[in-house]
Amino acid sequence: MAEQHKHDHQEERELITLVDDQGNETLFEILLTIDAKEEFGKNYVLLIPANVEEDENGEVEIQAYSFTENEDGTEGDLQPIPEDANAEWDMIEEVFNSFMEEAE
Repeated sequence: MAEQHKHDHQEERELITLVDDQGNETLFEILLTIDAKEEFGKNYVLLIPANVEEDENGEVEIQAYSFTENEDGTEGDLQPIPEDANAEWDMIEEVFNSFMEEAE
């Protein structure tokens, strides 16, 4: 049953390519988007590397970014979330934990 769920999830996934400062491209899967315009004036996205295997602890590195939509409704540039933005990180963690509980 778990394999079937994984297969279905892969068909639904959204992918995004990020380019670093050196021009290297990395493909990521969009795990979750969070609409927090009312609270923080921006939205958030959680990304995991596409086609990466879990480590020995069953974990995958998750990257979080903020973004604001462009005037035409498309997503704007991703911005790193400051490490000292405690309220933002707390909200992201709470939404992520709820997302993971629902996925189980």
